[in-house]
Amino acid sequence: MVKPPKGYRHRTRQLLRKSIREKGAIPPLSKLMIEYRSGDKVHIVIDPAIHKAMPHRRYHGKTGIVVGKRGHAYIVQVKVGSKTKTLFIRPEHLKPAFPIEDRIREIIENTKKLAELAKSTEK
Repeated sequence: MVKPPKGYRHRTRQLLRKSIREKGAIPPLSKLMIEYRSGDKVHIVIDPAIHKAMPHRRYHGKTGIVVGKRGHAYIVQVKVGSKTKTLFIRPEHLKPAFPIEDRIREIIENTKKLAELAKSTEK
């Protein structure tokens, strides 16, 4: 008998699969350009085509809170049972838990406030 594999990706045949139309594709640029801030809630959805900063399969589908950023990766805290785990995950494996329209609206409001503030300080 052959010993069963004990690698990092063992038992992920169904979990880390892509549909035939997604195979070989890199993630869209819009997904990579999302900037998360500390306190944002994110879903961990592993992209099997990208191996850098890929979390373990036990965290696939979990929701965590962004704590900070380290290099290109984000520091995400995930509650597993009664413990809180700290993970370093690249944005390819993250999905916002908030509607992106809310963030866009917030950015537009902030730019308007900054413009008003700049006008008031000029006078």
